[in-house]
Amino acid sequence: MKKLFVVFISVIFNANLFAGCLQKDPLLTRTFPAASIKSVEVNTSGGSITVSGNDAREAVVEVYVSRDKWSAEKIKQSLDENYTIDINVSGGKLNVSAKSKKTISNWNLNGLNISVKISIPRQVSSNLHTSGGSIHISNLTGAQDIRTSGGSLTIDDVSGNITGKTSGGSISISNSNDKINLTTSGGSIIAKDCNGKISLNTSGGSIRMNGISGDVNASTSGGSITADQISGTLKTGTSGGSISLNAISGSLEAHTSGGSINVTMESVSDYVKLSNSGSIHLTIPINRGYHLKLKGNKVETTGLKDFRGSMDSKNVSGTVAGGGAEIEIRSSHRVAVTLK
Repeated sequence: MKKLFVVFISVIFNANLFAGCLQKDPLLTRTFPAASIKSVEVNTSGGSITVSGNDAREAVVEVYVSRDKWSAEKIKQSLDENYTIDINVSGGKLNVSAKSKKTISNWNLNGLNISVKISIPRQVSSNLHTSGGSIHISNLTGAQDIRTSGGSLTIDDVSGNITGKTSGGSISISNSNDKINLTTSGGSIIAKDCNGKISLNTSGGSIRMNGISGDVNASTSGGSITADQISGTLKTGTSGGSISLNAISGSLEAHTSGGSINVTMESVSDYVKLSNSGSIHLTIPINRGYHLKLKGNKVETTGLKDFRGSMDSKNVSGTVAGGGAEIEIRSSHRVAVTLK
């Protein structure tokens, strides 16, 4: 018979349970044997979720309830009237939910921030959802699905199939690996020291990357893109900002509709393809062969040796040192290529 741990928080609370717990102290704490948990699922409204992995023998769940400028008695009344908190472990899954008993027609009058903090075994998958708070996961291995309608996402030291989505917040990921797919509708994205198949997408913010390797696809509809020390294959683009890429190794494809592009390649594997409606400056290593196809309002080259092909002020087409990686650049403005 499977062990079942159920904690149901009823509408009856003593007021003294809430004293001093509005911001820093948990409303309740529950522990479970770590060996019984293989996955975790959390659903809450208006609060944050934090899940971190460790090697402890117990899993710990803490629930916090708060509301700015509300007294303990007022929080107690709203919680009793509008919410049910349920915590249980069943079939290897830790379930934590903070549900409203009915539709809260006016959150400003009755809504609470119900946040959850969980410490669990490292090798645990998660499914986390909050309608209005931030989510932070760390030190985990496994499939992670995290979603919030209005807060930020923070991911650190996580390996596995990572899917994250926020409708209105920023995303930060570091020291993470494998398959990563992150999307925000209105915030910036920062990715640092990650490896794998990585997809980063924002509809309205900037993207910054540092120390990334693998197969990377990063796009934004309205911000700038900056990257440093990227290796592998990078495809990136923006509809309304500039692109600045430094110390890139591998293959690159980048485009923008509304800014300049500046790229420095440490090494080129198969291709570099750049296009925009602004200026483009590309620096590539000098001691190797290339196929060049450059087109712009004005095309300039520096350090070009052993070139065979055609060249004028607006077009360069031919080979360097017998040919090699494909360098293709198109712009309606100035194009500059430096070999050094």
